[in-house]
Amino acid sequence: MNRRKLTLLIAIICAAVLIIIICSVIFTCGRSTQPELIFELAEAEEDPGFLEECSLQHTEFTEAAEGARVSYQTSRPLSSLAGLSRLSGLGVNVTEIDPVNYQNPDIGVMRQMGVDQHIILFFSGEQFYNEGNYDRALGEYTASINRNSEFAQAYVSRGNTWMKKRDFQRAIDDYSRAIRLENNRAELYNYRGFARMELREMNLAIEDFSRAISINRNYVDALINRSHVYYQTGNFARTIEDCDQIIRLEPSNAVIWNRRGSAWYRREDDDRAIRDFTEAIRLRSDYAIAWYNRGNAWYNKKDYERALADLNRSIAINPSFSAAYTSRGNVFQQLGRHENAAADFRAAGN
Repeated sequence: MNRRKLTLLIAIICAAVLIIIICSVIFTCGRSTQPELIFELAEAEEDPGFLEECSLQHTEFTEAAEGARVSYQTSRPLSSLAGLSRLSGLGVNVTEIDPVNYQNPDIGVMRQMGVDQHIILFFSGEQFYNEGNYDRALGEYTASINRNSEFAQAYVSRGNTWMKKRDFQRAIDDYSRAIRLENNRAELYNYRGFARMELREMNLAIEDFSRAISINRNYVDALINRSHVYYQTGNFARTIEDCDQIIRLEPSNAVIWNRRGSAWYRREDDDRAIRDFTEAIRLRSDYAIAWYNRGNAWYNKKDYERALADLNRSIAINPSFSAAYTSRGNVFQQLGRHENAAADFRAAGN
């Protein structure tokens, strides 16, 4: 083989490898450019003086329901990429290629290389999404789908964009289309369950989270979400079962220790509740709601001094925590400190 032919062959192989790298990001990491954010919200239950706090992880879905977690856990074998490369017939063994995380593909270069138009449109949508231009992202994803109606990842990304726009029904529709194309991807059921939970379709949400867990029994995100729905629907025994499994997988998850303690509290098992709240506090000393919850459990046991100490700590951490003032006011009343109680009730707005 002369030098000219050898150079041409090397150039063709390099082009094939680059296209495989570009395509692989679609499957090996879902939307890899989106950061996971963790934040927590507290919401009062019907029973005054008790809060159940949960965490939410997702791509900046900051208004989403308390207690959900959605993070990308997509994984596909590299062998499935062969059909996406126009150069796959050149003898490149995709199973031997270790793709990099190609986060910012150059759309112009992709066009010059002859990458399929639906993939170009998809990446263009990703760029608009990451810029916060959700309407333009929706347009690009839709155009990608119009070019290739079997391209599941475009439905997933469009569904995520509908989530950002809080159009949960359209998100569900797109996740359902993706599931029809690829029904073995646990994360798709988790995403759809998340959207259904936002619409308060709790039974359907539980079905989706359960399906995700049946595919991947150690899928912590889905377990966290299902435990939240069980708690919200009053199924505290199932909440505890899910929390048991989550704690085995994530023993340092303070929020889940607090959630399990919350479920024990609802089942009127104050001793177990206190043990779980104590572990949550050990893991996170500034956890105002865990201090508050443990204070209420001590109150139930008529240990008012310990209850007062915990509620003092909760208020010190979060001085605007109105529910804690109410609970502390109740403790002061039991201790005969009526002026302090009245001051706390005023601070709580009672």
